[in-house]
Amino acid sequence: MRILKGNPVSRGIALGKVYIYKAFKADVHESYFEAGKEDEYFEKYEDAVRTAEKELENIIDSMSVESPEKAKIFTAHVEILMDEEVAEGVKEMIYDNRTMPDYAVDEVYTDFANLLEKAKDPLIAARAADLRDVRNRVLRILKGEKESNLSSLRDSVIVVAHDLLPSDTATMDREHVMGIITEVGGATSHTAIIARSYKIPALLGVSDATEIMKNGDNVIMDALTGKVLLDPEKETIKEYQEKLVEYIKEERETSQYLDKIPLVASGERFSIGLNVGSTDPDESFKYVDFVGLFRTEFVYMNSEHMPTEQEQFDSYKKVLANAMGNPVTLRTLDIGGDKTLRYLALPKEDNPFLGNRALRLCLDHPEMFKTQLRAALRASALGPLQIMFPMVGTMDDIRAGKAAVEEAKQELRKQGIAFDEKINVGIMIEIPSIAMIADMAAKEVDFASVGTNDLTQYLHAVDRMNPAITEYFQSMSPSMFRILGRIFAEFNKAGKPVSVCGELAGDHLGALVMFGLGLRKFSMNSANIARVKRTLSLFTLEEAENIAKTAQNLATEADVIAYVKAEVDKRS
Repeated sequence: MRILKGNPVSRGIALGKVYIYKAFKADVHESYFEAGKEDEYFEKYEDAVRTAEKELENIIDSMSVESPEKAKIFTAHVEILMDEEVAEGVKEMIYDNRTMPDYAVDEVYTDFANLLEKAKDPLIAARAADLRDVRNRVLRILKGEKESNLSSLRDSVIVVAHDLLPSDTATMDREHVMGIITEVGGATSHTAIIARSYKIPALLGVSDATEIMKNGDNVIMDALTGKVLLDPEKETIKEYQEKLVEYIKEERETSQYLDKIPLVASGERFSIGLNVGSTDPDESFKYVDFVGLFRTEFVYMNSEHMPTEQEQFDSYKKVLANAMGNPVTLRTLDIGGDKTLRYLALPKEDNPFLGNRALRLCLDHPEMFKTQLRAALRASALGPLQIMFPMVGTMDDIRAGKAAVEEAKQELRKQGIAFDEKINVGIMIEIPSIAMIADMAAKEVDFASVGTNDLTQYLHAVDRMNPAITEYFQSMSPSMFRILGRIFAEFNKAGKPVSVCGELAGDHLGALVMFGLGLRKFSMNSANIARVKRTLSLFTLEEAENIAKTAQNLATEADVIAYVKAEVDKRS
């Protein structure tokens, strides 16, 4: 038995078989064959097309009931695969130029994709991404490689990958993924966030996982202590089966707090919000007071083209319906850093987390931004919705974002389209520069929500995606609690609502300290709701305030965690 170590970012235990996920990358070189083999090589191409068609039809069949919208994407791929112009172009290259099939496919599909990208209609231009997807499928088959896909898994597996892109996790077959192991990523990476929201155990930063493990290997994944046990012995399997039973029992006990009113021991009320990344209904909506973060980027990531105003409006309408009358905070498009769109070309940046992302990117693409704002404003006529800008660093950012909202309002007024005239507009506080002028920001906006993931990253000058420096990413450091205390105090003084929607809100220890600092609104993934309610219920307001004061004056994050954990353990 071999033991590997990683960073446990989503609690749980899983026992099962490994599924190595490696996204296919085409490696095609200009190549030709000798005369007389034209029929043979064209037949290889046609065989590949037939195999690709079968693969796509299998995906469509498996998705048509559960995810009909996603099934439509692959139906469009079949149409591209069977396109006569594409087939004729490949045939011509093989017969006239004696081009090897993979090179012919690469050239023809790429030419068509490049042509579509130049179209003025964004819907047509977006089809280029579909063409490249189909091209890669045919090339993979020609190369003799098997399909590796997370959207339709046949067996229950533990997924092992170098990394998972947000688009991978957004289309993941949740029923068959028992656990996730990646070589990179930290507690605030999107793989971690999605894993927690799906309640899937996850271990990230497991070095060389895809090289050490093989498809079908038996593993135990302990996402409580951060271990992967490769090829475990019978005694170890039995031990972990018992641990899993105990873990499930503990989770059931904690889950009893799920539907309880969130109160501390002295009777003060706090509010629990939900962070959501899809339009799917979720039972957790009935256990919360508000939706503190609707990540709209997943509407874009689940699409093969830039979503239209109507498509976005339909998505926002669904989330409002899911929220059952509770307020919804819609975060405008937060792309950049570790999140990209295949159909939106972004320049390569040396430091993407410090680059043109989120609000900055939206202000650089005013028509794209206006489309989203119009859709959001239209949805506000159907329920309590508010708009929040991410990656705000200056008062100029706030004013530019508000001006864009006003421009969208003016257009809707002229067209006689209804929206909430009194819609609240707020900001995410995740850059230290805006945190330091929280008093001024509070006068300019209707509300704020703190994104502790990026605030920790920027405050500590640490790349949160780099597993080599995980120990420097300290969301519970004394400096974090000091800057958070400042933000809460300024917004409370101004009488403006302030919440936390970063991962620290769902950490029961961090939530306790922040309650003591004056925070009353916590938004988190559904997996953390019961634990946070339970922990805060054990303390009075005065006790929480004393704990927070002590935490701000300890020397290190390790000291803070050890101190707060000891206080909680005394009551548990």
